[in-house]
Amino acid sequence: MSEPLAYLKGKFVPSSQCVLPVWDLGIVLGASVTDFLRTFHQRPYRIEDHVHRFYRSCKYARIKPPVGIEETIAISEKLIAENTRIAPGEELGLVYYITAGENAVYAGAAGLPESLMPSYVQHTFPLRFCLWRDLFLQGAHCITPASRHWPPQCLSSKIKNRNRLHMWIGEQEIRQSDPKAMALYLDLNGNITETGGSNFVIYRDGQVVSPRRNNILWGISLTVLTEILAEMGIPFVEEDIQTYDVINADEAWIPSTPWCLGPVVRINGEPIGDGKPGPMWRRVNRWSEIVGKDVYHEIVGE
Repeated sequence: MSEPLAYLKGKFVPSSQCVLPVWDLGIVLGASVTDFLRTFHQRPYRIEDHVHRFYRSCKYARIKPPVGIEETIAISEKLIAENTRIAPGEELGLVYYITAGENAVYAGAAGLPESLMPSYVQHTFPLRFCLWRDLFLQGAHCITPASRHWPPQCLSSKIKNRNRLHMWIGEQEIRQSDPKAMALYLDLNGNITETGGSNFVIYRDGQVVSPRRNNILWGISLTVLTEILAEMGIPFVEEDIQTYDVINADEAWIPSTPWCLGPVVRINGEPIGDGKPGPMWRRVNRWSEIVGKDVYHEIVGE
């Protein structure tokens, strides 16, 4: 079997050669931003939304991509076309990743050169839907760890970045209580924000409530959810919500690129609603109609 392609610093290379040196500032300082999309029918979904968000993140981080938006999309389409030939019928995830560049002095901010060439990477991987089967069948259990979400006063929540040590620590903490649980992070004031890989919303009193956008990374799947809700005539609002509101909600959901929209059935051990994936989640989860593919079957395999 041929090896998948990746894109590294202006070249298409075998995935095994898509590596960065230890002195890259993405490793030394965590100076990097990222984005991630998936395919349906081996075609990228909402690629323009993802790429434009990636470029906005780059601008905020003062990391200038060496190619423009149109070329970035062309690179993505080439990678997906080439890599789906290796595994026909498989859906792929595609990652954008860029760092501030290499600094061989390895002295962090104390020894930066006057100019840097960003390290720009794109790579794909096959989506393994079995990983999210239990999410659809049983629902997620979210636990709020002691680690708090980065305050937007320190680092804007609007950019997708890989500076996530606090999330790694939070994940390890909660798994001591429930190995299958998902960390849901609070801000410094105790408001719900997001998980490490998804947005979080609740359904109560006939409307869907999201944490305020200044406190979260506004996901592309969250945008799709708002479009679906608008078509269904279901109000969508942004408010500060706490664990109290989640416990007393009718349902809770986690929009995310790999699984589109997942149900949350417990928070900190307490059931949400009847503790099972709810009827509104099934009604609202209309990605299958949008993409022309049975997303539920794709994940559950039944």
